[in-house]
Amino acid sequence: MNEPFLLTVKYAGSEHELKARFERWGYTHRIAVLIDEETVIFEPDEEGSYRALGNSTAPVGLMQAIAEKLRALQS
Repeated sequence: MNEPFLLTVKYAGSEHELKARFERWGYTHRIAVLIDEETVIFEPDEEGSYRALGNSTAPVGLMQAIAEKLRALQS
């Protein structure tokens, strides 16, 4: 079951509202985030943080901010 939601992230001095979608993936999950017409997939790692999969043209700082926000939502 995919559950769409808006993810608000602070980056470069402003707030960004990004469309995101929760996806079940076997025994775990992934979160697909739309960044400037590009879908970036985030998955939880062994330490409870999130990592982006594949190559992306999105700024590294923005992807780090998204990963931190996703981790904060787990709490």
